[in-house]
Amino acid sequence: MKDFAVYCDKDLMLEIKAGNKLAFDALYRRYIKKLYKFACSITKSSEEAENIIQNVFLNLWINRNKIEKEASVKCYIFKIVYNSSISFLREKIKEYQFVEYLKTIQDKQEDEIISRIDYEELDKELNKIIDELPDRQKEVILLRKIDGLKYSEISERMNISRNTIENHMSRALKTIRLKLGNYYPLVIILSYLIT
Repeated sequence: MKDFAVYCDKDLMLEIKAGNKLAFDALYRRYIKKLYKFACSITKSSEEAENIIQNVFLNLWINRNKIEKEASVKCYIFKIVYNSSISFLREKIKEYQFVEYLKTIQDKQEDEIISRIDYEELDKELNKIIDELPDRQKEVILLRKIDGLKYSEISERMNISRNTIENHMSRALKTIRLKLGNYYPLVIILSYLIT
């Protein structure tokens, strides 16, 4: 039995091209540790390094007759490991970018849903509170909120003084502020829009 461990790479490749599995095993044992360390240093993943090495040697065996006689086996397999490792990293970057893109879309959708829910809840609560206001305060708020009338126009329509309109509005807003405690920041915006 031949000791292929002492063969040079070129002679090993001649034997491998002839289909000698023992020569292939000798080449595998010669470079497995170095290739593994090399792949690990690039991919930072021992699992992926193992996968790359297995694929490289599998492809080497399958394509053994396509390798040129003058080609350095060592350079050939290191180059394949390098290219495979870089391809792995590119795929990881694409995956990461895709996941980040999905997170961005998800965050936007969640924010929109939450905003919509918050607005709908606020609107329901506000309408409920307005319905419970005394008649005059309710009328002043609705004329301001729905019809968009100015205090002077509300005063003319209700046939009461502007000062009285301001008092009704002030009391109504105070009641709304108290009852919408959870939505206080929105109440500030609301009071700005209504007054």
